[in-house]
Amino acid sequence: MKNILWKPKSPEKTQMSQLIQIINESYNEDINSYKELHQWSVEHVSEFWEEVWNYSKIIHSKAFLNVVDDVSKMPGAKWFQGAKLNFAENLLRFRDNRPAIHFKREGKDVITYSFKEVYEEVEKVTYALRTLGVVKGDRVAGFIPNIPESIIAMLATASIGAIWSSSSPDFGTKAVLDRFAQIEPKVIFAADGYFYNGKSYDSIKKLNEISINIPALQKVVIVEYLNKKPELLDEVSSVRYNDFINCDPEPLYFEQLPFDHPLYIMYSSGTTGLPKSIVHSAGGTLIQHLKELYFHCDLVREDCIFYFTTCGWMMWNWLVSSLSIGSTIIQFDGSPFYPDGKELWKLSEQLGITVFGTSAKYIESCKESGIRPLEFTKLSKLRLILSTGSPLMDESFDYVYRYIKQDVLLGSISGGTDIISCFALSNPMLPVTRGELQCKGLGMDIHSYNNQGESIINKKGELVCLSAFPSMPVYFWKDKNDQKYFSTYFETFKGVWHHGDFISVSEYGSITIFGRSDATLNPGGVRIGTAEIYKIVEHMDFIDDSLVIGQEWNGNERIILFTKLKKEESLSDKKIHEIRSEIKLHCSPRHVPEKIIQIKEIPYTINGKKVEIAVKRIIQGEDVKNRDALIEPQVLSYYENIPELLD
Repeated sequence: MKNILWKPKSPEKTQMSQLIQIINESYNEDINSYKELHQWSVEHVSEFWEEVWNYSKIIHSKAFLNVVDDVSKMPGAKWFQGAKLNFAENLLRFRDNRPAIHFKREGKDVITYSFKEVYEEVEKVTYALRTLGVVKGDRVAGFIPNIPESIIAMLATASIGAIWSSSSPDFGTKAVLDRFAQIEPKVIFAADGYFYNGKSYDSIKKLNEISINIPALQKVVIVEYLNKKPELLDEVSSVRYNDFINCDPEPLYFEQLPFDHPLYIMYSSGTTGLPKSIVHSAGGTLIQHLKELYFHCDLVREDCIFYFTTCGWMMWNWLVSSLSIGSTIIQFDGSPFYPDGKELWKLSEQLGITVFGTSAKYIESCKESGIRPLEFTKLSKLRLILSTGSPLMDESFDYVYRYIKQDVLLGSISGGTDIISCFALSNPMLPVTRGELQCKGLGMDIHSYNNQGESIINKKGELVCLSAFPSMPVYFWKDKNDQKYFSTYFETFKGVWHHGDFISVSEYGSITIFGRSDATLNPGGVRIGTAEIYKIVEHMDFIDDSLVIGQEWNGNERIILFTKLKKEESLSDKKIHEIRSEIKLHCSPRHVPEKIIQIKEIPYTINGKKVEIAVKRIIQGEDVKNRDALIEPQVLSYYENIPELLD
């Protein structure tokens, strides 16, 4: 093991060590390390998940008959059969005056909701939804910023047993309809607009277009966010949020439902086709999140946890589950770089944030902008920084420990919307090694597979999971005979979950991610992860951003590198030579791009992921229909008809 940047001081105090003690006492085992604990968790699946259930004190009205019927059955394993529970009841178990939510909108003071206040708001919204006729199985959607009303509406929906699905208001109208029209919500919670980078954006016109194209929609509830009296809709029945909850509610009661009852509908990115509507269960989501929060993040009630996210990213769902532990969560709405890029770091000190979550892109942007939190704030309580969305570059690891905080666990984590959780995570028992994800998640039997379906060590391969886990999707919405579900995850390797990430697993269990499998480069039949090139190119002082794809050419594939240069810079022959030399030196001759092209912008999804596949399709002359899933859809036009790609 090399390039160790951080080591735990007292691993015996972690939640994970407590789990080791419990297993040793309960099963007469002799577990002394995380590696042994993980191995036990995947070899004794029922026993492990039962311990997570017991440790987490999951509230339930009826006990389970067995943990899992057949862990080798993928898809189709049945978890905690016989159990009855309610997701919202577990998140609302605390009802005191401690802070549940701190909400910060850019340019405004922090607003705080206690656990008692959240419970009372959920009680009102639940009563209003029941009055509308919302019942279990109905869909309720959120077209809403990351504000407290989003959490309250979700919890009210879950308390009834209805299904929640949300989308960020900066999505384009078509992107929202591509999602919500599939699931036909009965109610939509929306805000009249949102704020970003010092500007306000009205959502009413967009909301009108969305509403009239969903025939099943009965009511739109509009939160007064921009205006005290927001405009109501023209064509669809709508009501202001404050009027909606202006009632004398009946006492809140929670529908008791099976473990696998649907809770959330999440969506694939939708940049290369209609988004898949992925249905996740209440029980699976709850127990998986609690495992990750308790054991991998060492979260306790005294913690204050933040994730920079929108309601359209699964990290919002993950963050909200922290309420079940009684931790205080922080919601932020707006640009993290308004007014000067220091806002979130100052907020961390102000609110005593202990767990700070964000995207790899945000950390990279802070690095490139020269923001050095160590110079203007103490971050005295911060103990864990989490990063996901894309692989965290080696130089970003260096930046965190040099300019943010030295004594902090930097956890690069990875999973996805598909599992509403993680395969590889942070670990308070293990050191942090530059460029690596610390460990496999407990209970997640993941491996790197070669093309022959063999597990390989220290070699690049496909991320697979060999046995079932509770947060697997229960199904895709309107997917006849699970055809899309099966083809998405189980066609490549029979009976094995194939996730679509290109990874390597070290002999000591850490993970390196090289990008998405479908974006993997293949010059001369040798597979290369896009992240391998990004980590070289994007630390060069004249490059602002980049995107790399493979182009079919003369019966082979050649590598094309698009570069966005910093202001006042241009792509000279000297710079092209320097880029190629650096890639050859630090990677290999096969990694060297055949074409290096300067471009105005790099396209990203709203969740901060580069869209290599969409660009590849464009240069192959194919149409990319679902552009509204991008932050700036017009950016894709820069990649059309580029002369350099024709020779």
